[in-house]
Amino acid sequence: MRSTEDLGSSHGWRLRRGVLDDGREVFVKDGAPPPLIASEAAGLRWLGEAIAVPEVVEADGDRLVLSWVAEEPPTAAAAERFGRDLARLHLAGAPAFGAPWQGFIAELPMDNSPADDWPDFYASRRVLPFLRRARLSSGDAGLVERAVERFAEVAGPPEPAARVHGDLWSGNVLWSGGTGVVVDPAAHGGHRETDLAMLALFGAPFLDRVLGAYQEVAPLADGWRDRVPLHQLHPLLVHVVLYGGTYRSSLMRAVSQVLAL
Repeated sequence: MRSTEDLGSSHGWRLRRGVLDDGREVFVKDGAPPPLIASEAAGLRWLGEAIAVPEVVEADGDRLVLSWVAEEPPTAAAAERFGRDLARLHLAGAPAFGAPWQGFIAELPMDNSPADDWPDFYASRRVLPFLRRARLSSGDAGLVERAVERFAEVAGPPEPAARVHGDLWSGNVLWSGGTGVVVDPAAHGGHRETDLAMLALFGAPFLDRVLGAYQEVAPLADGWRDRVPLHQLHPLLVHVVLYGGTYRSSLMRAVSQVLAL
């Protein structure tokens, strides 16, 4: 690598922009736990079979090197194309709910071992493990547990495992080449509504255009909008674990909405 530009740090590891000897620009993540690097690389390669991702140039130990994504301003047309691309990604499917690699979201490990159905996977592999780490009051924790007990009832019609990004907030969508390029995945076989709910959680450019184009390719089951809070429980718990009580009110609001379904 001929030269590098320091891009700061994230979750304790170093980020850089570099130029390889052959002239290619790359993004470099250094100092992350090797299992996280392996997980991210596996997820990018798997998602890349069906949607735009950066190329994995190197994944070795605690270092990940990806092709550089030249960003451009998002447009309505790019959002519509991304919506169709995302639908095709989900339709590509997965062998099961889960994945054959260790899961991570930020620096937090996740259990990706397979489960028979999505409500069980979501409860036992996502929500309950993070609830145990969230240090909520006994009253708040009890309400989350009540919501978990309702998952099978409120999850909507059963669907096959979709190939999902798993952490699809707007910061993990880079606009380039007239569409969205997805990065930093927590990829696994999951429920497709999870990715859409994550896009909505902190807002995304032209989200209405993304959703409209998505539905043209892969119409969503009735009631999907009502289920958005259900799919946001896990990412909100992650934020409570990482950042504390700042996200407690958002989490408990989503819990109340799930209990009201």
